[in-house]
This record gives sequence, structure tokens and C-alpha cells, in this order.
Amino acid sequence: MALTHDTVLLHEAVDALVGNPAGVYVDGTFGRGGHAREVLARLAPEGRLIGCDKDHEAERVAMELATQDARFSFVRGSFAQLPEALAERGCSAVDGILLDLGVSSPQLDAAERGFSFQQDGPLDMRMNRDVGESAADWLARASEAEIAAVLRDYGEERFARRIAAAIVRARDAAPLTRTAQLAAIVSEAHPRWEKHRHPATRSFQAIRIQVNRELDDLLDFLAAAQNLLALDGRLVVISFHSLEDRIVKRSFRDMARGPQLPRNLPVTAEQHAPPMRLLGKAVRASEAEVQRNPRARSAIMRCAERVA
Repeated sequence: MALTHDTVLLHEAVDALVGNPAGVYVDGTFGRGGHAREVLARLAPEGRLIGCDKDHEAERVAMELATQDARFSFVRGSFAQLPEALAERGCSAVDGILLDLGVSSPQLDAAERGFSFQQDGPLDMRMNRDVGESAADWLARASEAEIAAVLRDYGEERFARRIAAAIVRARDAAPLTRTAQLAAIVSEAHPRWEKHRHPATRSFQAIRIQVNRELDDLLDFLAAAQNLLALDGRLVVISFHSLEDRIVKRSFRDMARGPQLPRNLPVTAEQHAPPMRLLGKAVRASEAEVQRNPRARSAIMRCAERVA
């Protein structure tokens, strides 16, 4: 059965991103190409779109798109590597960059990827299965304190220490290799199940973020983002949980505020001008979109523009 993906905030994101139809744009999280196809539909014949993604299946879909539309090209890897990827293509600045963070529906729905606690599969969770440790590898070697810290910091799990202790006890008895094993261990250890939320939700999120360096990649990208944009270039980021959104909100605020210099320092207004400005308020999915695609409920989109 083919796995489908409903692109979240499709028109809102592309409306915010594409200001110059003849420009060069980047879809830093290509996924299954929903945003990319809409961007291409808005571009003039001389426009260009560069897609980027860690995922093997995303690469396969992107290569098919590249054969259909010469304006599109693809680079396999993390969006944190965009400065190097763009430099290799002789691209000094682009007119817009879009990130749609987190894990895609096809990744969640494919049991063999190991992202989901709702169906059994190998405990992998890697977006790029060619590099790094799987979730099983990391859980096999991490200390109880390390596991607890990840569950607390990346999953905002109140019972991180209790769950980490249960994971260590279980792995001492038998290797943890399956998602169903981990979900059962976390569920049994969790003392307070939330209504309408699986007790393993926060733990699976935290371990996935750890395995894929998701927040590290986001921080690395945002530190370089303004220098990748041409004047009037747009940066559009869709996040799906509070950790990501706090990072994006803080980074956008700092870029729009400009360098914080000591008072009475002899600099001109131009020297002190912030490089970016915020474009409107955060955007959430409409009620109609949430009804059609419940995974859009937690999506938050923030936009900024290069002005100096």
C-alpha cells in the first residue's frame, strides 16, 4: 500500500516564501515534494528550486521530479549543510528557504522505519539510515542518566528518570530491538497516562530527536540562515513541537533585533540595522485543515525577510 502525505500549511507556506517568481529557492525538507511542487507551480521558466532531505525515499521522489522539471535539483543531506551545498552549486544567495520540520507521515506510517509506537518495527528512527546510530544502538550504550536527560530535555517528559530506569532494567534482561518492546516498557513505567495521548509519545519524540540531531541541525542552520538569503529573501519555518518553535521564535527575534551593542557606542543607524524583519504573526493550520489532517494541529509557521 502506498503511503501518502498531506502537506501541512501548503498554500500559506508557499505564499509567504515566493516573492520573486524568477528567483532561486530552497526546500530544505523535501519529504514527498508537496511544498516543492507548489513552489514550482509559482515559478517562472527561469526560476529554480533546490530540494534537500536526509531520507532515501525522499531522494527517490526528488529524482523523479528532477526528470520532469529542469528547474528542480536535489541534494541529499541535512539542511544544516546548505551553506556548503549552495556554495558547491555556485549559488551565493537565494530568494527563499523553506523548512517543514519533524518527521513526515510516510516515515511515521512505515513500520520498518521504527518511528512509531503504534505498530511494531525495528527500533531504528534514523531519517538517514546510512549514517549514525539507530535508536536501538543508542539505547544499548547510553547511561541511565543520559537517557533520562534526553527524555526530559527533548521530550519534556516529567517522568524521565523513572522511564530511563525501566529502559535500563529491560535492556539488562534482553536487547531492545523493536518499537513494540520500547513502547511497552515506557507505557508500563509511566504512572500518569494523559487523555488522548499515548504514554510513549514524549519518549519516542525525544529519542528520535537525539538520534537525528534534529535540534542541533536546526540551531546550526539558523545561525547561518540570514547569510544564505539575498536582499528581500524569505525564511519560512514550520515546526511541530514547542522545543523547535521556541528555537525558531528566539532566533527570528534575535535576527530581527540586530546586534545588541553597548549604549553610546559610536555607530551609525546603518551599521546597527537588523538584517531581518518578521513577517506577521505565527500562522497555524485552519480548522478545516486540521479536520482533514489531524497532524496539522500542532503546526506553527513563522516567517522572516532579509532587509539588510
